[in-house]
Amino acid sequence: MLKGINPLLNADVLQALRAMGHGDDLIIADTNFPSDSVARQTVLGKLLRIDATAAEVVKAVLSVLPLDTFVNDAAARMEIVGKPNEIPPVQKEVQNEIDAAEGKPWPMISIERYAFYERSKKAYCVIQTGERRFYGCFAFRKGVVPPNAE
Repeated sequence: MLKGINPLLNADVLQALRAMGHGDDLIIADTNFPSDSVARQTVLGKLLRIDATAAEVVKAVLSVLPLDTFVNDAAARMEIVGKPNEIPPVQKEVQNEIDAAEGKPWPMISIERYAFYERSKKAYCVIQTGERRFYGCFAFRKGVVPPNAE
């Protein structure tokens, strides 16, 4: 246990988040996502796990990970097949956590399912969650921590 660090953030996850650089992608995936096979193709090359809901994991991760302010796709969600504009409850919950972490509305773009898989393979790492609801898959692009920031 560490003071000021969300207890969901285990040592492997913290090490990966710290090692990521500006512009690197992080995938937070539900239990149905092909996490292990995709994770083997990422920079880290192994799967990370946090057994909690997608929203709880996003809240924990964004408590330490800055989002990239130089791009419009720093937060993304997997689209529902055939219903790209529909936003299920799991995605609404994650949107709320993103907005809370950033202190302002921060739009998530949507990515078609197979395009999401391709982005995931190029990511730094994949964290598989205990989220059982469908379409609980998200991509986050790491930003920077400016000088004199806490």
